[in-house]
Amino acid sequence: MVQKTPVRNSASDAPPVMPAVSTPTEARKLADRLLESMTALLQVIERETALVRTGKIREALTMEKQKSELSRHYVAGLSLLKASHPYMQRATPDLLTGLTRHHETFRAMLQVNLTVLATAHAVSEGIIRGVNAELQKKRAPSTYTASGTRTTPNPRNAAPFAVSRTL
Repeated sequence: MVQKTPVRNSASDAPPVMPAVSTPTEARKLADRLLESMTALLQVIERETALVRTGKIREALTMEKQKSELSRHYVAGLSLLKASHPYMQRATPDLLTGLTRHHETFRAMLQVNLTVLATAHAVSEGIIRGVNAELQKKRAPSTYTASGTRTTPNPRNAAPFAVSRTL
């Protein structure tokens, strides 16, 4: 029986481990950083949602890098909050309550964004499938069966259909 050894990332691949907060000042700084991260990310997400709703997909795609960077900061802050939760629950419960309320609003806005993006994806996929069906109809030979009814195209005989993902 061969045992696999886990693949270890180099030290440069791993995110730096931040120590949990241990003072009220550090807790306030963490809360402020998290609030700033959520606010900045919400602004980008709201802008992206508005652009997608108005059909400006190309413009919305330009926000991807900024959204990724802000998301990375947000997740790093959440990791530190998770490590600091026991201390903050004892020493600064008001900060924790405020962060929880803000996070609930953040999640609701994120859900709206995800719904808009999923709708745009479904609509575009429907359009592509419709175009493909029309192309296959035009490519298929028009023949009749022995009973005189028109044949339907066999999906196995369909010609490939390619779409470029660049806008």
